[in-house]
Amino acid sequence: QVQLVESGGGLVQAGGSLRFPCAASGSIFSMNRMAWYRQAPGKQRDLVAILTSHGNTTYADSLKGRFTISRDNAKNTVYLQMNSLKPEDTAVYYCNAILRQTGRLLPNYFWGQGTQVTVSS
Repeated sequence: QVQLVESGGGLVQAGGSLRFPCAASGSIFSMNRMAWYRQAPGKQRDLVAILTSHGNTTYADSLKGRFTISRDNAKNTVYLQMNSLKPEDTAVYYCNAILRQTGRLLPNYFWGQGTQVTVSS
């Protein structure tokens, strides 16, 4: 079994910052990539950022320069640093991983349970 656990999140004022982790645990053989998505109320889940096993990053165009994805390979943990937060950043933030489990030939998708971020104006 594989688990992705986000922690942190919470309430922050506009202009503030948050940084929170997502830790992957379980029978992980290799990690292809980890990513963050977010879903605002009544909207679809959108990509925030991707970090591949080679260290390549991809960001949603609207978030470049404010959000940063990083990782600690030894801990199978990915972080999302969010700066200059705006009320429109309010959403549930989900961790996502594409990884290969021990004993499996093909990678699979996994999701965390999500963490709420609320930005007050």
